[in-house]
Amino acid sequence: MNTFNLRLAVLVAVAALAWPAPARSGEPNWPDHLAIGTASPGGTYHVYGEGLAKILTRVLDLPVTREATEGPTQNIELIETGEIKLGFVTVGIALAAWNATGAWAGKRPARAMRAIFPMYDTPFQLLVREDSGTRAIAGMAGKRVGVGPHGGTAAAYFPQFFNTLTVPVNLVYGEWAALAAQMRQGGLDALAVAAGVPFPSFVELEASGKVRYVALEPDQIAALRLAMPELTPSRIPAGTYPSLLRHYQTLGLYNFAVAHADLPDDLVYNVVRAVFEHHEEMMEAHAAAAATVPANLDRNSFLPLHPGAIRYYRQIGKAGQTD
Repeated sequence: MNTFNLRLAVLVAVAALAWPAPARSGEPNWPDHLAIGTASPGGTYHVYGEGLAKILTRVLDLPVTREATEGPTQNIELIETGEIKLGFVTVGIALAAWNATGAWAGKRPARAMRAIFPMYDTPFQLLVREDSGTRAIAGMAGKRVGVGPHGGTAAAYFPQFFNTLTVPVNLVYGEWAALAAQMRQGGLDALAVAAGVPFPSFVELEASGKVRYVALEPDQIAALRLAMPELTPSRIPAGTYPSLLRHYQTLGLYNFAVAHADLPDDLVYNVVRAVFEHHEEMMEAHAAAAATVPANLDRNSFLPLHPGAIRYYRQIGKAGQTD
């Protein structure tokens, strides 16, 4: 090697040593990887989580994976035990877990989770095959209705819905992709879903045959809100699905991403910043991410914000709750 090349090699080596290391290397308290608790394949959480994991892996220079779970209930359980540090929840399930009420009655209150960013609304939606003849909720009496995994929002709420409306049905649990396959083959009469739209399994069913969306009637919506006050009015716009020709009036619950309280503040700050700074990329992963904006932070009224998230919201002029 000649003198010039030797000096150049030395300069390059020195520059490499002086160049700022990735943020992860500068934060020895950051974990080696992150797992995001989502839900079962075929659902919105699963697709949204995949998009988020890709963004965070790249931006944080940290391996981030999407973990398939049964949904919000299991996500909260895994955060409580520390098996995962990030997860998705609906405010209804989170409220019951926080206060140890409803399905969480008899358990210790789940107090490890902290809200970090709003995701999107989860409208309750019901689908049947067009040839079923079912046009109203009452027509589902005695039918086989898929409500998703046991730990999901639909599985937690639709049994209460049907009981409140005195419509006895045969509930079927399982992963959404598997339930959609049963629906396609005639093994189920309806799917009762609580998820961001468009719901991936519904999109697939639309492509394979004619379907119908069965809506709640105004008096049914009133009865359900009286029984479950955490429910809020929701609407699926016409055209969201090919067969949905009119606006679909329903009820919903908002979704939030939550983090374990002991996750480092700087890491959470960078997670939240990455989500909002890559908003368009999030929407490419799933259209529901259009609602993943700081303005929807107010849709949470009880979960404390993680200090790392508070730092970000204060930085952009939107102060939030504190512990």
